[in-house]
Amino acid sequence: MIAKSLVVLSNTKSTMKKILLLVVVCFSFFMANTQAQKSDFVMWQLPSQINTHGNSYVFRMNNGKVVVMDGGCKEEAPYLRGFLATLGNQVEAWFISHPHFDHMGALNEILKDPRDIKIKCIYHSELPEDFYNQYEVGFAGQSKDFYENLKKSGIPVVNYTETGAVTRIGHTSFKILGVKNLEITENPYNNQSMVIRVWDKRKSMVFLGDLGIEAGDKLLKGRYRKELDCDYLQLAHHGQRGVSKDFYRSIKFRACLWPTPLWLYNNDAGKGYNTGTWETVEIRNLMDELGIKEQYISWKGLCKIE
Repeated sequence: MIAKSLVVLSNTKSTMKKILLLVVVCFSFFMANTQAQKSDFVMWQLPSQINTHGNSYVFRMNNGKVVVMDGGCKEEAPYLRGFLATLGNQVEAWFISHPHFDHMGALNEILKDPRDIKIKCIYHSELPEDFYNQYEVGFAGQSKDFYENLKKSGIPVVNYTETGAVTRIGHTSFKILGVKNLEITENPYNNQSMVIRVWDKRKSMVFLGDLGIEAGDKLLKGRYRKELDCDYLQLAHHGQRGVSKDFYRSIKFRACLWPTPLWLYNNDAGKGYNTGTWETVEIRNLMDELGIKEQYISWKGLCKIE
C-alpha cells in the first residue's frame, strides 16, 4: 500500500513538472511574440499654427532617432523648431513630398537659419526648373528658392527618381512608393508628390502628400498596389481634390489622417458649413461610408499615434 502511494506521488510530481514546463514555454513564447509586435515608432500629426492648410508629421523611433515629413508653412517654423527641440534637435531624415509652400516652407526657413537643428539627410524627388517654370508659374520662385537653399545648406540630399527605395531607421522602414510624375501635367505640382509607406512590426502608414487623381490612378495600376493597404492613411491634398474616391474605395485602411484646418474640414468659405467649393465634406461622407471610425484631424490639436 505504501509502495503504491509512493508511485502515485511520483507520477503526480512528474505530471506537475510537465505542466510547469509547459506553462514556462507558453509564457516565454507569449513574451517573445509580444516583444516582436512591439511598436518601434511614435508619430505626431502637428496642428496648423496659422489659419491655412499645412502638412507636418514627426516620427521618433525607439532608438531616439527623429524623422520629419514635410513640416508645414514657413510661419509654422517656430512651432516646429520648438517641437524638435524637445526631441533633441537631431533629425535623422527629412522627407519632402513636393515643393509647395505648405509642405516645404518650414524646412526652407530652417535651412536658411538652422540654429541648433542638425539634419543628417534630406529626401525628396526634385523637379526640374523648366517643369515648374512652365506648369507652376505662381510657385516657381518658391521652388527655386527652396532648391537653392537646399544646395547651400551642405546637408546630404537623396533625390529619388525611381520608386522602391527603402530607408530603415531602427526597426522602422520608409519605402518610396511614388516619385515625381513629369509626364502628368494636369494638376502638375500635386501630382508630383512622393508617396511614402512607413511601417514597423505593429502598424503601417501611407502618406499621399497632395497626390491628385491622375497620379493616384497610376499608383493603383503600379507594382506597389498591395503596399497601399495600411493601418493609417494620410488623405491626399488635405482631404479634398486629391486622389479619386475610387482610390479610397480600392485600398484597405482602418484609420485616416486629416492634415486639415477647421474651415477646410467644414468646407466653410466664410458663410458657414459646406458653403465653399472644396470637397472635404464629400470625403468625410465617404470615410463614414467606408466605416472609418478612427480619424485624426489636425484642427483638433496635436495627434499622437504609438
